[in-house]
Amino acid sequence: MPVGRPRDHRVDASVVAATRTLLLEGGLAAVTVAAVAARAGVGKAAIYRRYPTKLHLVFAAAIHDVDVPTPPDHGSLRADLTALLGDIAASLDNPVARRVLPAMLLELDADDDVTERLSRTFVAREHEIIGEVLDRAEARGELPSKPDVAEAQAHLVGPVFAWIYVLRRPVDQAWLARHAQLLVRAWSTDVAAIPPAG
Repeated sequence: MPVGRPRDHRVDASVVAATRTLLLEGGLAAVTVAAVAARAGVGKAAIYRRYPTKLHLVFAAAIHDVDVPTPPDHGSLRADLTALLGDIAASLDNPVARRVLPAMLLELDADDDVTERLSRTFVAREHEIIGEVLDRAEARGELPSKPDVAEAQAHLVGPVFAWIYVLRRPVDQAWLARHAQLLVRAWSTDVAAIPPAG
């Protein structure tokens, strides 16, 4: 959005709602900027100002927007990670995400440019959130050093994705707490002090 232009959150909500409806009705193929604009009652320019590509729009509607907030401080790394894992599970395990995520991954695999642009927006925001959670834990003295944020993201998102989409198991609070505790134990070891293999 151009600098200085006020953001109309009603338009944001209408665009996302229209995209979700189209995704549920017809999957990824049903989403075009023209179709979303017609369903949302906005001009195509309003959509392009917010989302430079179709997959940016679909990601925002199916997974999360770039404005996703950082979870509040729950007082401990385990509690923060449990909450963060719950947010990740909610973003991946909803009717829209289940409908389109496999097709989205195929399209991303075929287009390195769009993948890179998504990385600079949505993935970058995820890194900021994870970094804030880890910074809080380091400030509390819970971590000997801050883990690499990209590796931490893989440790958070990967198991949730595998649990939901590969193993087809439900995510419940007990699973979230167990996985959070596993990560706390792993990251409480000073990974930088571990000698390389071989």
